[in-house]
Amino acid sequence: MHNTDDLTWATSSYSGGNGACVEVAKTGAGAFFRDTKDRPRGAASASGAAWGAFLGAVKAGAFDA
Repeated sequence: MHNTDDLTWATSSYSGGNGACVEVAKTGAGAFFRDTKDRPRGAASASGAAWGAFLGAVKAGAFDA
């Protein structure tokens, strides 16, 4: 498991301040992401390619309700 304590975390601009926040920390190999409300649970990771594909899908509206 990767130690994420020293990473620089940013809160998603799409969170809207409603408590449903996601934090992301970019690394040379990809990104880690976690639920702001449940930091002790840890973070999941994605490769650079997977993270890029996810961001592209978000920007394209693939997850819009």
